[in-house]
Amino acid sequence: MRIISVRLDDYKKKLSELLQHRVEESMAEIDEVVENVILNIQKDGDKALIEYTQKFDGVLLDKIQVEEGEINAAWEAVSDEFKEILDKARKNIWSYHEKQRQNSWMDFDGEIILGQKVTPIESVGMYVPGGKAAYPSTVLMNGIPAKIAGVERLVMVTPPGKDGKVNPYILAAAKLTGVDEIYKVGGAQSIAALAFGTETILPVNKIVGPGNIYVARAKKKVFGVVDIDMIAGPSEICILADESARPAYIAADLLSQAEHDEMASSILITQSYSLAEKVKLALEDQIASLDRVQIIRKAIEKNSAVYVPEDVETAVAMINDIAPEHLEVMTVNPFEILPKIKNAGAIFLGHFSPEPLGDYFAGPNHTLPTNGTAKFSSPLGVEDFVKKSSVIYYSKTALSQVKDEIESFALHEGLTAHANSIKVRFLP
Repeated sequence: MRIISVRLDDYKKKLSELLQHRVEESMAEIDEVVENVILNIQKDGDKALIEYTQKFDGVLLDKIQVEEGEINAAWEAVSDEFKEILDKARKNIWSYHEKQRQNSWMDFDGEIILGQKVTPIESVGMYVPGGKAAYPSTVLMNGIPAKIAGVERLVMVTPPGKDGKVNPYILAAAKLTGVDEIYKVGGAQSIAALAFGTETILPVNKIVGPGNIYVARAKKKVFGVVDIDMIAGPSEICILADESARPAYIAADLLSQAEHDEMASSILITQSYSLAEKVKLALEDQIASLDRVQIIRKAIEKNSAVYVPEDVETAVAMINDIAPEHLEVMTVNPFEILPKIKNAGAIFLGHFSPEPLGDYFAGPNHTLPTNGTAKFSSPLGVEDFVKKSSVIYYSKTALSQVKDEIESFALHEGLTAHANSIKVRFLP
């Protein structure tokens, strides 16, 4: 892992060299595949879904929808111990997100009423990666805020395993969350089915959830037909640390993100060269005991580094430029740093708030902005599952008091029909 000295006047150039992977490369070949998949789903519906599932997942489905019996069997197959863990996580996530509820409001001013009506999105599709992997946390993090918001129809799609069944941990999490419909299909084809519908799957209004590059590109393609949460990129962690931090803790947290993907980014920012060297040694010590060694090494070599800034001002400026998905502040007083952080998906404060705590259990959402999009976007939350309508009421008297101004405004914009809409109401 490289150790790079930086100053306030040169850190941008040195950072840009590391973050080049954030620039979107040509996706022409992938987009062509995705476009064909979407067109075929629109044309052939369930038939195309079944064919793509056989082609990409190696499973010939006789039914697309997961039936109640399979859900109940999965629930029984999961240990009581893990079900209890799932339920504790569910309660934490629910408690946190419940505070995000938004209510409609009305403001009464004489004969004028203005307000905002908050309405749940009627139907939401949730993509959950499946097959070999099992991510029940994705079900909880995407499904719970939707349920709190009041979404009437929550639909889950997830690829089947080679046995044609959905991973039991995913089904157990779906049962706990209250998912209304589950379909054993994945990939770009499932995104197209959610957006346009098939004989079995009715279309939804919004699609959320992470997936591979084909899923991400499919979500981008169908945006506008439906809403989406975000286009998620590779996982990222940035750690700001001083001499109070233990090198082993820092190394473990950097590696926790590097194991996701060889495009993942793990960055340490510290003013201490001594700490930087100790972390490098700790990384080597820990890598050997982990499972996904090749992926981790590529991520550490290609997209990761230790930066040694000349002062705290430079360190904070770097963090706000990186706008990391996950930021850990492992310093003597992390709460002194917190007000200075403008751009980060989730901020973990102190030596005992590691990133996996947020992934699974603490309560805040783990669906976070990546690729620097924390500069303008936020973690997934209840507000992502509602929409707002403006409410306007004027009495005749109230309108008469402002009619001349409105007519003048319309005429200055050259919109005579707008002006007439006001004028006609006061003709003799």
